[in-house]
Amino acid sequence: MLPKRIAAMLLACCSLFLFAQFAAAHVAPSSEVGLKPVQVFDVAAGKVIKTIPNDAEYQSLAGSWIGSITGLAPQLTSDESCSYVYRVPLEKAVTIKSGNITVTSDDLFLFYCKDKPPLLLVFDEKRRPYLFLFKADIKPFIQKVGVPAT
Repeated sequence: MLPKRIAAMLLACCSLFLFAQFAAAHVAPSSEVGLKPVQVFDVAAGKVIKTIPNDAEYQSLAGSWIGSITGLAPQLTSDESCSYVYRVPLEKAVTIKSGNITVTSDDLFLFYCKDKPPLLLVFDEKRRPYLFLFKADIKPFIQKVGVPAT
C-alpha cells in the first residue's frame, strides 16, 4: 500500500509541475519583465486557483528558503495534510547543495502542510524530484499570497 501511495504522490507532483508549465504559458506577463508568475495549486481541487505577478519580494522570500535548507526530507512525498502547493519561478537558476546532493533549478514548489513543517520540492535538469526541509518562516509569503486566508 505504501509504495502505491508514494508513487501516486510523485505522479501528482510531476503532474503539478507539467500543468504549471502549461498554465504559465497561457497567463499574462508578470510585473517583472521575464519572470513567470507565482501560482497557487489547491491540492483538494486539483487545480491552480490563483496566479500572481512575480516580483522582487517573492524572489527574496524564495532566496531565504533556499538559504535555510537543512537537508533532504526523510519522506519521499508530502502527505495529505499538505493543502496548497505554491510554484515560485526564480529569476535565475540556483544551485542547492545538501550533503552529497547538488541540484540546480529555476523553479521552487513550496508545500504548505497544516501543523507540519513546510517542504520545498525542486526538480533537477532531468526532472528528478528532490524534497527539502528548511527553517525559514513562510508566514510573510502566505500573507502576501493571501492563500490560505489568515
